[in-house]
Amino acid sequence: MTEDIYPLDLKYTKDHEWVKTEKDVAIIGITNYAQEELGDIVFVELPEAGTMIEQKEELCVIESVKTVSNIYAPISGQIIEVNDNLSDSPETINESPYENGWIATIAMSDEKELDDLMTVNEYENFIDESSKE
Repeated sequence: MTEDIYPLDLKYTKDHEWVKTEKDVAIIGITNYAQEELGDIVFVELPEAGTMIEQKEELCVIESVKTVSNIYAPISGQIIEVNDNLSDSPETINESPYENGWIATIAMSDEKELDDLMTVNEYENFIDESSKE
């Protein structure tokens, strides 16, 4: 797979979220695979900035033409910013899942949680194995 499908500098979850770290801040979104599986995204229920969140807790809800999906926090901490552009243009996640379609930024409370996440190679293997089932 190519880097533009799954950027090499990100970490990934089994729930198809991605994390990009910048010092002690984590930028979070959903993967290209996730947005393709969801189809056209029509609504994003964003979290509140300032909220404390635990790893694997519900971060937000994404509604597509096919389904409604919960998105989970890949890391614990305080939500410091949400992508308000998604309120008016939820399809941005489909168009640009890694650049403009990010969901929130979190001030990480435990950077060791990053060790629970997958590298790009582990994530690609996970998708390959999942598709065989």
